[in-house]
Amino acid sequence: MTDAAVRGALLVAGTTSDAGKSVLVAGLCRMLARRGVSVAPFKAQNMSNNSVVTLDGGEIGRAQALQAQACGLEPSVRFNPVLLKPGSDRTSQLVVRGKAVTTVGARDYVEHRQWLREVVGAELASLREQYDVVICEGAGSPAEINLRATDLANMGLARQARLPVLVVGDIDRGGVLAHLFGTVAVLSPEDQELISGFVVNKFRGDVGLLEPGLDQLRAMTGRPTLGVVPFAEGLWIDAEDSLSTVADAPVGRPRPPLGRDWLRVAAIRLPRVSNATDVEALACEPGVSVHWVAEPSRLQDADLVVVPGSKSTVSDLAWLRASGIADALAARAAAGRPILGICGGYQMLGRTIVDDVESGTGAVDGLGLLDLDVVFEAEKVLRQATGTSERPVPGEAVAVSGYEIHHGRVVRTGDAPLLRGSDGVGEGSVRGAVLGTHWHGLLESDEYRRGLLTWVAARTGRAFTVSPDTSVAAERAAQLDLLADLVERHLDVDAVLALINDGAPQDLPVLEHFLALDR
Repeated sequence: MTDAAVRGALLVAGTTSDAGKSVLVAGLCRMLARRGVSVAPFKAQNMSNNSVVTLDGGEIGRAQALQAQACGLEPSVRFNPVLLKPGSDRTSQLVVRGKAVTTVGARDYVEHRQWLREVVGAELASLREQYDVVICEGAGSPAEINLRATDLANMGLARQARLPVLVVGDIDRGGVLAHLFGTVAVLSPEDQELISGFVVNKFRGDVGLLEPGLDQLRAMTGRPTLGVVPFAEGLWIDAEDSLSTVADAPVGRPRPPLGRDWLRVAAIRLPRVSNATDVEALACEPGVSVHWVAEPSRLQDADLVVVPGSKSTVSDLAWLRASGIADALAARAAAGRPILGICGGYQMLGRTIVDDVESGTGAVDGLGLLDLDVVFEAEKVLRQATGTSERPVPGEAVAVSGYEIHHGRVVRTGDAPLLRGSDGVGEGSVRGAVLGTHWHGLLESDEYRRGLLTWVAARTGRAFTVSPDTSVAAERAAQLDLLADLVERHLDVDAVLALINDGAPQDLPVLEHFLALDR
């Protein structure tokens, strides 16, 4: 089969969250795009607080924005029509076609099932008309049979659109053969008919030792393993899953400093952290060590503390106080040691927050480290932003860009602005060594990030030398190419293309013990 002849769609499901669905989809998309195939990504329903603003004025999961880049496309709400943003253990904000429409709980979500299924089906059909290939990503695992009735992204989507399904499992977690077998075994016969093959992810060592198990898996399920993808140290940018923001865990793969000293960054691991990927730009820099932290002693030795975004600002503010981190932040500010708040973290650093929207709490006191008041409004701010730097970086202003996703508005500030938007309006705050901004993605502005790190080093007395040529965009592109290379080398690409073109094989067996349970 020639690449030009490929036309169809495929769903990549996973045995668990963080099994490798997102990166495999990105790798497949990049591989096809490099071959000249017109390809688009699709995730019917995502649950994530890591989102980006699209050119068409909505928000989607960050993983789908990365997958769009892999395809050579701008992010669009079409690629992720339903997004759930958890605000608590029981409720999530429901975002449809990029816009927040309501807050739902696990039990009342069923009420939205039918109209959301129609939204999802229409968007996928539209993409399949426009592009030769659509690579779909599942959500969580199709083995969550307790959620099958409301499933929009796994077997519900596969059945609706007659998609062949590849199931990927993470061997790093152990028990991958049981995970793959069990995922098929718990499904109904109708769902099993679409499970067309397996992929093993994050393998280390001699694949020959695994092959007998894969042979037995094929004998037991009638389905081949179409690839064993090795663990790749270099993959870490745009990590979407919460497993990537574990307290005390490093971000990225720290590289040795160019100067004598390291710069140490502590990113506060809020319970409802959102857009955690903002700090990854700092971790791209040689000599910058970024760690997630969740208790006050870890702030003591940090040169810069980042208070990131939050999907539950008032609740996470209360957690800062209960954990003792709020007091540690106040001590840092009094000592003139750098703090950067982003979006929800920025709002927490102010004097007051009035929230009748997200939490319904009303007026609460902020940490008072910045002189600003914030009021939440029902309509969410969603926009891409460009402008120039104002402070604290010395010298000429540099170009900056980012995006905004927030309900809270600054209604009063007595602080100097951190940035100036292209409309001439000041944005963000600077008060001593405390900085704040609503702009996500600001640290991906390479020249500004270098200036900020140089400023932090000067404030903290570190002999740190910033790299003159680190590019976050180039790092992201390199990782996409690495993913495509892994797909080319370690997947049976011809077999995958055949599934895309022809659909699931017609002779796939149904596992008999499911039928026995049914009797």
